[in-house]
Amino acid sequence: MLRIEEILKEKNISNLEFAEIMGVSPTSASAFKSGRTKPKFDTLVKMAEVLDVDIRELFYPTKGGEILNGFVQYKEKVYTINNKKDLDKLIEAIDNS
Repeated sequence: MLRIEEILKEKNISNLEFAEIMGVSPTSASAFKSGRTKPKFDTLVKMAEVLDVDIRELFYPTKGGEILNGFVQYKEKVYTINNKKDLDKLIEAIDNS
């Protein structure tokens, strides 16, 4: 359910480094990565902060599709992109310009 292992690989962070920045033992960090231990909410918040990701990025999507999350500035307007509908609005704005 959690994408911690993927995020660590993307950011080139070892299990030991992850444990150190989280302030937990390497065994606990490994248990979070493997799903053997379910972190509490405050631990998830800390993970998101130390990994510099939105907390939603820690999870695999549960309703299919990919996670869309971010902001795009186009022609002095900022578009918030959280789902396909938001992305479609941006594409429409680009197509109509």
